[in-house]
Amino acid sequence: MNIYSQISANKWRTWLIMFLFILFITTLGYIFGKASGYGLSFVGIALIFSGIMSIGSYYFSDSLVLATSGAKQIQEKDDPELFHIVENLAIGDGLPMPRVYIMDDDGPNAFATGRDPKHGVVVVTRALRQMMNKSELEGVLAHELSHVKNFDTRLMGIVAILVGSIAILADMFMRSLWWGGSRRDDRESGNIQGIFLILGIVFAILSPIIATLIQLAVSRKREFLADASGALLTRYPEGLADALEKLAKDTRPTLHATNATAHLFIENPFGRKSSKAWFAGLFDTHPPIEERIKILRSM
Repeated sequence: MNIYSQISANKWRTWLIMFLFILFITTLGYIFGKASGYGLSFVGIALIFSGIMSIGSYYFSDSLVLATSGAKQIQEKDDPELFHIVENLAIGDGLPMPRVYIMDDDGPNAFATGRDPKHGVVVVTRALRQMMNKSELEGVLAHELSHVKNFDTRLMGIVAILVGSIAILADMFMRSLWWGGSRRDDRESGNIQGIFLILGIVFAILSPIIATLIQLAVSRKREFLADASGALLTRYPEGLADALEKLAKDTRPTLHATNATAHLFIENPFGRKSSKAWFAGLFDTHPPIEERIKILRSM
């Protein structure tokens, strides 16, 4: 497998997952509407609310992420080597120069944020800056710039809104049953509405879990894509592979990471294990680091 085929494959898989996500939320709204007798009102209200949320997250998500991480912006005089690596990679990838931040954290990690390349931000922790040599640092930064170029941070924001919409739909449906029961739709027989009611309760319980699994699947696919795009930018996959190998051996958590920001980091900020059960792996924000290293070294 070469770099170009890896990028193409992951783009296709990501959009397939997004399509299935939208299909899932539409099906969910239909079932809840039929079960409660309110038609598509559940979908309409949730989409209006998620639209308002998405506008806020579009403009302010990067500021919120940086505030929670405690990262500080640096200039060229603060760390000339780091600044010049980012600058050269941005020029090579045809991107505007992103803002560069350092996060004072003992856990080696990095992430990118910003709604588009014009508002791009790359962040590295103090521990990662100290442990990586130049080629490894270039690999990490190229990976993060690829997230910016591929609009991954915007995409993950959209996915987060979809997950939130599903949670809202499920909560509204369960509350409507608790407080007012279902409204009988004369166009439907009692038996049919009863079947939809049972299906609605089952989906209300399971849908937030399913939505979270889809969100994590999208996040994992974007990591593979950013690995391939970063390797294409540096023309040296071994640099990123070596960096990931170092990260795999270092078990220090990133203390400033939260559940809401975990998917942004280059590797799971809450600790790393070389092997996990299949079921537990479904809830990982990142693909297995050993698999990422293997793919990079096969390019």
